[in-house]
Amino acid sequence: MNLPAFLTGQMLLALPGIGDSRFEHAVIAMCAHDEAGALGIGIGHVAEGIGFHELLRQFDIDPGVAPDCPILMGGPVEPQRGFVLHSPDWGGQDSLHVGDRWVLSGTIDVLRAIAAGSGPGQWIAALGYAGWGPGQLETEMTRHGWFVTPVSDQLLFDVAPRQRWERAFAEAGIDSSLLAPVSGQA
Repeated sequence: MNLPAFLTGQMLLALPGIGDSRFEHAVIAMCAHDEAGALGIGIGHVAEGIGFHELLRQFDIDPGVAPDCPILMGGPVEPQRGFVLHSPDWGGQDSLHVGDRWVLSGTIDVLRAIAAGSGPGQWIAALGYAGWGPGQLETEMTRHGWFVTPVSDQLLFDVAPRQRWERAFAEAGIDSSLLAPVSGQA
């Protein structure tokens, strides 16, 4: 199997039967991938019990003009840490540019900017991230579990989180209802 060298800016979709319940129907926007490892933000599952306004209040930030949108479960690593994946029309301190497509910010300045109406034009907020050590993701990709596909800004910012998995497969020309939870051998 010839694996892509760098998955940054792509999307990982968990295949049925991945074998890890934390990643069932996972949709992960890949933000960094190189020889040191990989980092992605889960964009397909909502964190229950917290909305964006509540998150802002935890930091003593008045929600201002910010919508009270859902917070996503970004991944199992550091679930108490927040991230905002957003359009490149705003940049703050310590922001990670994901190619020329998105920016990943994990500092309070992006929250303040969104509440004030001066933040990025498009964004999603998540708690935690998905991370892999050197070579770990490449090894996982040689087994049944992950499907790599491009991600459109529309899928990232405009589609409801619970619809992203099925919609991402559809955008790749795959009917997700036909996917089997086991793989065979030829």
